[in-house]
Amino acid sequence: MLTDSERFAFVPYRIHGFETSGNAYDAVQTDDRIATGDLLPVMDEAVVGVAMTWPFAVTAEAGHLHQVAPKSGDTFDQLATSLGVEPASMLRAVTLARKLGFAIEPTLELLMAP
Repeated sequence: MLTDSERFAFVPYRIHGFETSGNAYDAVQTDDRIATGDLLPVMDEAVVGVAMTWPFAVTAEAGHLHQVAPKSGDTFDQLATSLGVEPASMLRAVTLARKLGFAIEPTLELLMAP
C-alpha cells in the first residue's frame, strides 16, 4: 500500500495508441477520457502527438495531426505554453518518439538542442 507521500511523488499521464492519426484526431475531439497533454502514438505512421484542442505531432511525420510551428525566438517551454500544454507533456512525447525510433520535427529538434 502506498503512503500519501508516495502516492503523490509522481505525475501520472496517459498514452492512447491509435491505428491512424485521423482516428487519434477524432478521438481527441470526442472522447472525454483523453486529456490535454496525453500522448497519441500512431505506430504505422511514425507519429507521436500530444492531445489538446488541436492535437499536434512532435514527430517529422504529422499525419492528420497539426504540425508544430515555433515562432522565431521561441524556447521549448514557450512553444509548449503557446500550445496550451505543459512542457513536460511535450518532452514525454519527444522521449517516446525517440525511443520508438521516429524522427522528431526538425524545428522542434532545434529548440531542444543544448
